[in-house]
Amino acid sequence: KIKSEKVKMLLDGILTLPMVLPPTVMGFFILFVFGVKRPLGKFLLDFFSVKIVFSWTATVIAAVIISFPLMYRAARGAFEQVDQNLIMAGRTLGMSEGKIFWKITLPLALPGVASGGVLAFARGLGEFGATAMIAGNIENVTRTLPLAIYAEVAAGNMDSAMNYVVVVMAISFVVIVLMNYFTLKGRKYLYKGKVK
Repeated sequence: KIKSEKVKMLLDGILTLPMVLPPTVMGFFILFVFGVKRPLGKFLLDFFSVKIVFSWTATVIAAVIISFPLMYRAARGAFEQVDQNLIMAGRTLGMSEGKIFWKITLPLALPGVASGGVLAFARGLGEFGATAMIAGNIENVTRTLPLAIYAEVAAGNMDSAMNYVVVVMAISFVVIVLMNYFTLKGRKYLYKGKVK
């Protein structure tokens, strides 16, 4: 059991690491893995003609890796908060482990998982450092909203930058509303046994 806990802690640390490392450091590691001179990057290029670095795919990979820990932590917390008495009651009633997961555990944890997904999306939307490292700032190719704001400010186009800022703020507001919605749904399901 102790060994299992140590492995669990190690995996937890690895999955959470992108959340605490500077984005540029994560960008370097992603670049190191997918660079065309690295084994994986070279394999993808030679056999599938896929070049990850400085492509739109690179922006997606950077956003997913950087934001994944938020999703993971939220999902883990949601599953850990599921009342074990309900699971034991399901077993007492003769439900299989699979049925317990789909009928009890997942419905109770789903609002927390969804909230984590929304939060991860918001974090990915605001990703700058890792994206700049692996995807660059190529207009109409890899330029994300944060990179567009930076580029417009650097060029002195403050009005254009403000337009992008307003878009980001609007999306962020929607994200906050969705997070609160999923949190409220989770509480209703937990305390009333159903979602209204």
